[in-house]
Amino acid sequence: MSAEYLNKTTVMFPGQGSQERGMGRDVAEAYTEVMDLWKKGEKMANAPLREIYWEGDEQAMTETSYQQPALVLTSLGLWKVLSSRIRPKFFAGHSVGEYTALIAAGVLNQDQALELVSLRGRLMSEAGQIAAGKMAAIMRLSQEKVQELVDQASELTGETLLIANYNTPFQLVVSGAENAVDKVVELAKQNKGKPVSLPVSGAFHSPLMKEAAQELALRMEKMQWHSPHTPVHLNVTAREESNVDNLLTTMQKQMISPVYWTQLILDQWEKDVCKWWEIGPKKVLTNLVKNILRESQEPWEVKTVGSLEDINNLGLE
Repeated sequence: MSAEYLNKTTVMFPGQGSQERGMGRDVAEAYTEVMDLWKKGEKMANAPLREIYWEGDEQAMTETSYQQPALVLTSLGLWKVLSSRIRPKFFAGHSVGEYTALIAAGVLNQDQALELVSLRGRLMSEAGQIAAGKMAAIMRLSQEKVQELVDQASELTGETLLIANYNTPFQLVVSGAENAVDKVVELAKQNKGKPVSLPVSGAFHSPLMKEAAQELALRMEKMQWHSPHTPVHLNVTAREESNVDNLLTTMQKQMISPVYWTQLILDQWEKDVCKWWEIGPKKVLTNLVKNILRESQEPWEVKTVGSLEDINNLGLE
């Protein structure tokens, strides 16, 4: 594979919502170091993650405190097999997937990142119990229209509400207090939008996560952060970052800030990226990129590497 191809490629890692039964199992059973990684992750999360996700406990699979470490373990296991063969231009990850990107770029070692992700999942789950909130995806309406409806719903209810995920130009996720989310869902229906409630345990990427974010930020400061060998495109800024101090301070804001995924992909597009590889299950980010770039007249490519078979089909040496 040519260096030119790799220089135009972003490797990206998925977040919550990408979980599926059996994820990561084939790679772990083929590579001892990946199986050992899962065992270590289970200890840090204090949960039987292999039993939950490999056997398919549908209810437990949606639990935030399990889902976040399990997704990072799945993507990281795949990346362990690929890392010696791929040198992309950028790394990126959606929400918790950003921690996998930090490992891949050498910013955090895997033990540090797994500790943070396990803590993050627990804190976010607990925050949802303390400050009741919810999230909903709104499709078929533009960003401008959704923002207008968010403003209306926030004013009518007097409660916290914002666009939390800019997934595509016509797929926005709102997050906030339950009454405010219910109101914006009602308004979206009236405006011919398609709202879908998300099975999450709280109002993620919103100010309702403030106390959880503060606790996680304190733990981050005790970690050893390193300058990345490859820039990481960050959710909070939609820009690549190589400065280690900026990486830390920006990641400390991630839990209460929107995920600017559309803007992130378009920024990479403007910086000559034309190929995206999603390392993880279910093709969620693959489909988002397709929708973001669907109007582009220039050629681009996106693929998912979610299994051992996918890795073998790449033909990499």
